[in-house]
Amino acid sequence: MIMSRIEAPRDDVTGNLLDRLRAGLPAEAVLTDPDVTASYANDMASFCAAGAPAVVVLPRTVEQVQHIMRTATELRVPVVPQGARTGLSGAANASDGCIALSLTRMDRILEINPVDRIAVVEPGVVNATLSRAVRDHGLCYPPDPSSWESCTIGGNIGTASGGLCCVKYGVTAEYVLGLDVVLADGRLLSTGRRTAKGVAGYDLTRLFVGSEGSLGIVVRAILALRPKPPRQLVLAAEFASAADACDAVCRIMKGRHVPSLLELMDNTTVKAVNDLAHMGLPESTRALLLAAFDTPDPAADLAEVGALCEAAGATRVVPAEDTAESELLLQARRLSLPALETVKGTTMIDDVCVPRSRLGELLEGIERIAGKHRLTIGVCAHAGDGNTHPTVCFDAQDPEESRRARESFDEIMALGLELGGTITGEHGVGVLKKEWLAREIGPVGVEMQRAVKAAFDPLGILNPGKLF
Repeated sequence: MIMSRIEAPRDDVTGNLLDRLRAGLPAEAVLTDPDVTASYANDMASFCAAGAPAVVVLPRTVEQVQHIMRTATELRVPVVPQGARTGLSGAANASDGCIALSLTRMDRILEINPVDRIAVVEPGVVNATLSRAVRDHGLCYPPDPSSWESCTIGGNIGTASGGLCCVKYGVTAEYVLGLDVVLADGRLLSTGRRTAKGVAGYDLTRLFVGSEGSLGIVVRAILALRPKPPRQLVLAAEFASAADACDAVCRIMKGRHVPSLLELMDNTTVKAVNDLAHMGLPESTRALLLAAFDTPDPAADLAEVGALCEAAGATRVVPAEDTAESELLLQARRLSLPALETVKGTTMIDDVCVPRSRLGELLEGIERIAGKHRLTIGVCAHAGDGNTHPTVCFDAQDPEESRRARESFDEIMALGLELGGTITGEHGVGVLKKEWLAREIGPVGVEMQRAVKAAFDPLGILNPGKLF
């Protein structure tokens, strides 16, 4: 028998599911071609198992999402919520026979209110699209993950994303004021508020931020905005060692400076960016520190920080002369992860966060781990937060090298916990770090989190197999 390439083979269960979904969705919102559904199977994480979705659905309205969840509950079918699938933990990976619920077509900015300083958006709005839209009103939406040109607000909320500016402006959780969430049984829950202040009841909004789609489907978000800051200027400081660069970070933060950005790139990362984009970054440096200020007089702030870098042993300090030069340096930092992917073809991107005062110890430990396992591990970091992204570069076609890559990844996470840190600062747990979440929060913590999950999703159909 020749199978249709338009629709997967049907059995009684799948056929019933598809018929029920189509009863409340337009035909173009239900995808069954196996070649198409396979493309929705996973996000960008390595070493994370992914199954084959039974169907991909792309709703445009809240009512359509409710229909999907009612159908899933009645038929006991798992649902995996997805955004742009730029995540790095496997949180959006499909499970066999699931409904892959892509929210990318719910992409409207519903409101921008300059007086209340809020935006109301659907989950499929791309981060950069929102950022540009609010600029026209003299406002900004600060959270800016490196994938901001493609990642969605819903995905940012699901994984509690961070970004380059977190050292001054904080992470996604601090900007989510309220949510509309479709629960597992199809009911619509509204949390939070539009007001600047509000403490009525449990903070369910924060509970959903970072829940990776395991408690409900976010279909609308009320986001806090800030006045648009002045254009920032960036300084680049070269160091002969990562330890000196980390010393500079400590001096800057101890000096009560509030940079809008404080980022670190090691020698491996600098070289990879140069190889990819020919940006002329200084490959002789062992660590490159980027500091930025968006204050009324950023040049004066950069001069003070430059002096602190020199006191920490910087071999060269170069402040950008204008915003164009600053943007070039920021683009180099944003290219770090794509550039490291070209070193060996495959990467495992860690997301370990430690207290700033122990950042140097973490980087020294990563260097030892790389040597022990004979691997290339590049490090870029939101240094002002102590949030590092050690990136293990390896050949996925080499089983032995793949094994060493996984072992090194785990050793870096273990080191982060030993230094008083956490296994993830912004990428989430997903599939990749399930075992490590249990180690970090302990058995009582796991028990309480499972109890919360059971309260919202008693059948366990929402993103099963993630977190714990």
